[in-house]
Amino acid sequence: MEDTKHNGWSNYATWKVNLDIVRKIQFDEPITAEEIAHIVESTLFDGHTASSSYVESYARAFIDQVDYHEIADAINFDFED
Repeated sequence: MEDTKHNGWSNYATWKVNLDIVRKIQFDEPITAEEIAHIVESTLFDGHTASSSYVESYARAFIDQVDYHEIADAINFDFED
């Protein structure tokens, strides 16, 4: 089986979404995986009514691979103490 980890994250999609979207946000309290997924979807799709259905389809297929629980765990680690 091929190793799918990327820069310490479970896969490329998780690493890339964390790098480009999530890590630019300052969190003041713990966050859930569902809240992160909502942030990502809002960032990508809100206000983009003229986008191609193909583009949105590919983007949704990409973010479906993201492990939002892994990102939430990384963020929430700082709040555990």
